[in-house]
Amino acid sequence: MADRIRWALTQEPIKEALGGIVEVDETYIGGKFRTGSQSVKPGERPKDRLAGTANKKPVVAVLQRGGLVRFHHVEHVTARDLKPIVKAMVKEDAHLMTDSSKVLASAGIGLKHDQVNHSAGEYARRENGTLVSTNSVESYFAILKRGHYGVCHHWSKRHVGQYLREFDWRYNVRGFPDVQPTVIALRMTVGKRLRLKPSIKKC
Repeated sequence: MADRIRWALTQEPIKEALGGIVEVDETYIGGKFRTGSQSVKPGERPKDRLAGTANKKPVVAVLQRGGLVRFHHVEHVTARDLKPIVKAMVKEDAHLMTDSSKVLASAGIGLKHDQVNHSAGEYARRENGTLVSTNSVESYFAILKRGHYGVCHHWSKRHVGQYLREFDWRYNVRGFPDVQPTVIALRMTVGKRLRLKPSIKKC
């Protein structure tokens, strides 16, 4: 039932890109590796240590400051994967804000784009009356991960998109009165066949 409800909350096809100030950032969902002993047996070479994100699912968030958020599960955090997302989700006259990642810099080519340098201890600055930061999208990541650790616990790669739909919807209706989110959720079921089999697919 939860799977069918999440499918109903999907926003696809999305008809309108986000404008104004738009923050874009990536994060990784998943637990830590249990590597066990690092001892090496005689005659064997030391095994390569896997990256901390090797077993995690990368997700990218596009958040309109003071507005909506949309999450995307991607196979890899590369400019090739992120460019189509930014192009589809961000209006051409929007003000894009990211961290100092080269990947995000490449994905934002052609847009008004400011970056904050986290590696230098910079998290916000004010330029011409505008706050340059990614604090809003990072706060959203905190909400997402609290839900992951405290409620859902494990997200298989197969179902990541479904969980992201739920958290997108929760954030996007956060300012509505108590009854209205229920009404919105019911309206979003129109035209969708809530069968289990089609909704479970590789994200």
